[in-house]
Amino acid sequence: MVTKRVIVRGVVQGVGYRYFTQRVAERFNLNGYVRNLPDGSVEVIVQLSGEPDFDAFLRMLRQGPRAATVEQVEVETLTKFPERLAGFRVRL
Repeated sequence: MVTKRVIVRGVVQGVGYRYFTQRVAERFNLNGYVRNLPDGSVEVIVQLSGEPDFDAFLRMLRQGPRAATVEQVEVETLTKFPERLAGFRVRL
């Protein structure tokens, strides 16, 4: 199991970005969550098992919903993540 943390910057809050991400993640059968961060960015945590198409998921995140303007997407691998996630949720 690999856990990835994705930070999306730009106009990504108040435009439906979290719910867009949830729909896309569910389409790819990914486990994790998405939430707004205080600095105006969005954090996506995804746990990968098997061979999901993570690159295709990232392409969709870079596109975003129609009202969003994605300026930057940062990806890091988390070596120690305390939770095992099931399903994909929007966290408030």
